[in-house]
Amino acid sequence: QVLLVESGGGSVQTGGSLRLSCSASGSTLNGYCMAWFRQAPGKEREGVANIYTVNGNTFYDYYVPFVKGRFTISEDSAKNTLYLEMNSLKPEDTAMYYCAAFWGRCSSSFDSRSYTDWGQGTQVTVSS
Repeated sequence: QVLLVESGGGSVQTGGSLRLSCSASGSTLNGYCMAWFRQAPGKEREGVANIYTVNGNTFYDYYVPFVKGRFTISEDSAKNTLYLEMNSLKPEDTAMYYCAAFWGRCSSSFDSRSYTDWGQGTQVTVSS
């Protein structure tokens, strides 16, 4: 089991940027599929991006269409931390953002039931 703690959320204006962090403890992230999900009020939780790395090498990453080109997921194995760099933010990006993990390779299906470990979330608010 891996303990995940997100940080870096906040309030920005349209077009602004934020960098979310997800610090992991209890286990190395090596070999875990790591992902960012988000949930806006009244909406279902949705996957944003995921990444699979082994020994510091990224073997797979995936972005959903509505963030591709604006968001970048990355992992620092030395710090055991997952990141989400978010640029050109839009009001529709407003949501609680969660990092999640499961042991094994990622896929683009983003089935949240596959993820065994979750953080508590960090709020991102984008104003117009």
